Amino acid sequence: MKIYNFTDGANQSLYGGGSGCGCYQQPVCSPCVNCPAGAQGPQGPQGIQGAQGPQGPQGPIGATGPQGPQGPQGEIGLTGATGPQGATGPQGPAGPQGATGATGPQGPAGPQGETGATGPQGPAGPQGETGATGPQGPAGPQGATGATGPQGPAGPQGATGPQGPAGTVLGYADYYAVMPTDNATTVAPGAAVAFPQTGATDGTAITRASDTTFNLVAPGTYFVQFVVSVEEAGQLVLTLNGAELPYTVVGRASGTSQIVGTALVTAAANSTLTVSNPAANTTALTITPNAGGTAPVSAHLVILQLTDTTPAA
Repeated sequence: MKIYNFTDGANQSLYGGGSGCGCYQQPVCSPCVNCPAGAQGPQGPQGIQGAQGPQGPQGPIGATGPQGPQGPQGEIGLTGATGPQGATGPQGPAGPQGATGATGPQGPAGPQGETGATGPQGPAGPQGETGATGPQGPAGPQGATGATGPQGPAGPQGATGPQGPAGTVLGYADYYAVMPTDNATTVAPGAAVAFPQTGATDGTAITRASDTTFNLVAPGTYFVQFVVSVEEAGQLVLTLNGAELPYTVVGRASGTSQIVGTALVTAAANSTLTVSNPAANTTALTITPNAGGTAPVSAHLVILQLTDTTPAA
């Protein structure tokens, strides 16, 4: 039972009161201020739980409680990674000598060792008895030919042979050059040697056309010989009517001898003859002015008429 105090006129009029304190069991009354306390009423029903207030600040950490009893053994965890190997411990003392085992089978033979150095030669044994002579062996191969021995002295002069038949030279001519002065310039390939001077001549079948060219007037066969000293290795050839006669080419491979040529030439009437440096060669020839000494050197062209084939009139 709550005691209410009516302090407003409306409530007093509603519940029959006037001024002062009245006790009524009305829920609209405000608590009585001046009324005497009544007996405490029974506890009312639990009210609806209010909203949770904000969390207060954390209190100080309490003192550590006593250690509880040891819990049960937990399950074994996974094996961890292997740690690094520890340092090797000191070597233990040697164990006692074991009993000797049985002998094993013999192993295979090792490889052949290197041949040792040859020992010193032993002393010669006593001379054995001479054996029987064996058969003669075959002849050996022919030995190399020995060097040619020196030339022996000249033999005695032989007897003079019988007189040969009379020759048939129909005419002749000797043309020559004297160096220096003659042939002062080199003889180029294809050019002729000059024989500008005339020696002994006979007949009219052989004449001069120029210092280098000579006429064979009569048809027939002529014996031709030339001798020329040159300084280079070279060749000379006879030309007939401007054409080289291959069978008359002569030459030398060094500068130590004359070039000498000899040939028989068959010519038609009024043919021309020269002694020339072959046109196919590349070396010009120098006619030697003083071969072998200080005197001037000559070059010769000798022509002999052997036959005359001029038709009879």
